[in-house]
Amino acid sequence: MQSHPLPVRERTRRAVRGELAQLAVDLFVEKGYDETTIDDLAAAAGMSKRTFFRYFASKEELVMGKYEVLGEQLAEDLAARPADEPIWVSLRQVFGRVAEYFESEARGATTVAMEKIVRDHPTLNASYLDRVSRMQELVLDEARTRTGRSDPADPRTAAIVGAAFSCLLAAWTTWLTTNQAQPFGELLDQAMDAIQPT
Repeated sequence: MQSHPLPVRERTRRAVRGELAQLAVDLFVEKGYDETTIDDLAAAAGMSKRTFFRYFASKEELVMGKYEVLGEQLAEDLAARPADEPIWVSLRQVFGRVAEYFESEARGATTVAMEKIVRDHPTLNASYLDRVSRMQELVLDEARTRTGRSDPADPRTAAIVGAAFSCLLAAWTTWLTTNQAQPFGELLDQAMDAIQPT
């Protein structure tokens, strides 16, 4: 956990990255991911390409950045859960952050459209799955600390975290392919209840 506030420069950088990411989502949804160029993104942001590249190395990084931040947040959330809470329950609770993100009215149709772009674009989907794997590793490190099973030769904690992330992906895919017929959180509960370890 951070004990000192972020320097102003870093806060400003994060704010600009956040604005660029939201602007990009709007353009990608409107024009299509492949059809939107770096020139389009820089022009829409009112900056040069050179300035744009100070914040993101590529369009793909622009889309994927949120997943890296999410992994750090999930690990922090897990660390903050009650120490005596069963790990499966803790994982479901920290995944509540993901459910809230997808179910947020403020993001609504744009979020769904962007997630479908990620799912349907081969390069983005591969990058997404790589980011999910990295998120899983961050959460696994924290889960090993919580369970007291820090030996990497012990597969139990990795299996539990892996199963939980499989449930998260199953809920995500179902939610996107069924036009959000059920809230994401309900789908996640169903998936996790289906294989809840004892």
